[in-house]
Amino acid sequence: MYPASIKIVADLEKSLTLDFHDKVLLDQALTHSSYLNENDGKSQNSNERLEFLGDSVLGLVIARQLYNLHPDWQEGTLTDAKSILVRGDTLAKVSIRLNLGKYLYLGKGEEMTGGRNRASNLAALYEAIIGAIFLDKGFDASEKFVLDTLQPEMAQLSHRETYKNSKSELQEKVQSLGIPPPTYKTTETSGSKHNLTFIAEVYVNGQKSGSGSGSSKSNAEINAAIDALNRLT
Repeated sequence: MYPASIKIVADLEKSLTLDFHDKVLLDQALTHSSYLNENDGKSQNSNERLEFLGDSVLGLVIARQLYNLHPDWQEGTLTDAKSILVRGDTLAKVSIRLNLGKYLYLGKGEEMTGGRNRASNLAALYEAIIGAIFLDKGFDASEKFVLDTLQPEMAQLSHRETYKNSKSELQEKVQSLGIPPPTYKTTETSGSKHNLTFIAEVYVNGQKSGSGSGSSKSNAEINAAIDALNRLT
């Protein structure tokens, strides 16, 4: 690691109250592929492999937490709640809250085109850090990091009734503003016959206000309503 990298890693460790045994892992988690393309030899790997690993760890942590917290939720509800928590825009918001973007190693081109604030980069960085924590400290430490940093988003799904009634809540919200009821549109259907995924968008006053995915059209619309409520509040 170069002196500049050592300082950046140390600053991030302090910010996250973490102490890595293998600092190179955290250094790799911060490395966007564009940086490697413009700085050959300074680092051997981008954060893409750690992102892949972190995505799996994140999914397991969230699945177990939802399963334990909501014994009355059926598989479909659990799946849809999990999809809200692990989707890219949610993870990007967490990354912004933790101010992770400032530590990201980017190539000049990516930097100039807004890569430091790009949601996909921020979500990938968050997942890569989870992967690095898992390799350095094990599952318990990575689980703690996920649950601590995603706590606000988890709290929004803490009660089934709130989750189930999000469409009604959104309708009441917009009507209180003197706006016509929201409308929904299914924009995409993918997957096999027995494992379909639907993507829905919700429009408020003619403007797209949220989107969501689910294992049914109804659940996709629920997730879109939750997304819109988060944006409106």
